Amino acid sequence: MLANLYRRHGEARYLTDAGALREVCVAAVERAGPTVLGELFRQFPGSDGAPDPAAGVTGCVVLAESHVAVHTWPEIACVTLDAYVCNYSRDNTTRARALVDDLTEFFQPEECVRQDVGARSPGRAGTRLAEGRAEATAAFSRSWGSRRARRAIAAASR
Repeated sequence: MLANLYRRHGEARYLTDAGALREVCVAAVERAGPTVLGELFRQFPGSDGAPDPAAGVTGCVVLAESHVAVHTWPEIACVTLDAYVCNYSRDNTTRARALVDDLTEFFQPEECVRQDVGARSPGRAGTRLAEGRAEATAAFSRSWGSRRARRAIAAASR
């Protein structure tokens, strides 16, 4: 599942405080049911490399089933989420959806663009993922027109 959350509301600190964002994400994972193996959340430094309290956060919760990643852009009140799960030994799709639903509700966006990548045949899966990323990037660019945001999404897609 991919989700771009635009013009979000709520406490601004969850876009700039790596520790607070980590707590929210880990709690959401635990409520949804996947198994947490570890996590890493980091606030971006300023352009001079020094800590910048207004900078966004990137984070990842590594799951036994795969991962959940979150990226914030406080300057435009935007959050992107991706929750990938393996369905090899059991279908975890419902858990991934519940997790994204929970985090979407927490962030209270005015607009949410979701992409359910889902399981596809091996050849089609890569195509669908690329299409989903292109759609998400285009929607983000249309909504914000932010050069920095476009670069960040393009880098995250590599």
